[in-house]
Amino acid sequence: MKKVLGMGNAIVDVLTRINSDVLLDELQLPKGSMQLVDVDFMLSNASKINQFERLMAAGGSASNTISGLAKLGIQTGFIGKVGHDDVGRSFREETEKNNITAHIQLADSLSGQCLVLISPDGERTMCTFLGAASELTAADLHIDMFKGYDYFHIEGYLVFNNDLIRKAVQLAKEAGLKVSIDLASFNVVDAMHGFLKDIIEDYVDIVFANEEEAKSLTGLEAEEAVHEIAKVCDIAVVKVGKDGSFIKENEIVYRVDGILANCIDTTGAGDLYASGFLYGMTQQYSLDKCGRIGSIVAGNVVEVVGAKMDDSRWTKIKTEIDKLV
Repeated sequence: MKKVLGMGNAIVDVLTRINSDVLLDELQLPKGSMQLVDVDFMLSNASKINQFERLMAAGGSASNTISGLAKLGIQTGFIGKVGHDDVGRSFREETEKNNITAHIQLADSLSGQCLVLISPDGERTMCTFLGAASELTAADLHIDMFKGYDYFHIEGYLVFNNDLIRKAVQLAKEAGLKVSIDLASFNVVDAMHGFLKDIIEDYVDIVFANEEEAKSLTGLEAEEAVHEIAKVCDIAVVKVGKDGSFIKENEIVYRVDGILANCIDTTGAGDLYASGFLYGMTQQYSLDKCGRIGSIVAGNVVEVVGAKMDDSRWTKIKTEIDKLV
């Protein structure tokens, strides 16, 4: 059976449903973006945020993808770093509970957290305090972490640490793994445009991007962007929300529909699409089926708050996949 290794920011999501977008304006947060914040931001705005109901769960883009793959029955592992605190302990315990091999490093600083502000229309805006997650370095990586896996999935949020990403993809290739990357956020792509293009061209086999990320990378709309991205990697995937995705390999383009869903929160939709798509890859399904499975998993996760789904929903997802294949 194919195995998938992930690496990303080991953080805990604090999911907060807000009653309007007024709070986003007050905090000067572009709707739908991801902003890095410090401890002072979190503390100074606590009173504005704590008035809303919150839910906590282990998060981080690549972690969500790996968790989804584990729920689908794939053997997985995850590389990250947390602190010696309750938040870090919670992250490690949830990872191991999901039967994910935890290549988790420990740091003396506070564990990372991501405040996810969910607008009434389901769009999520993220404020991320990286904490210990940002202290994962190239020196923490060694070839043995990568041995025995077939795919290596990384999140775009890590590209601010150039040395870490470069060593990780080099080790992955040395160990014979296929590399996939989720571009994460349009403002991340804007900030690290040159480095991202170089890494993709030199090391990445599969690129996942949504419409905004694809446009930031290529300057083109989704349907045209998938062609441009596919020039520098084996498989390009551009997601278009409820409308599904465009997928290109070689000269073949697949247009995959989304599924009907009652969207209440888009948190984790892209991450879980990657779970479904990579699951299909491990089963050697055709790319249109991989995209369809991605749509099935993503369409289910937007119907719950957060990126985690209960066992009954995963049973439903597996039934839908079985009907497809």
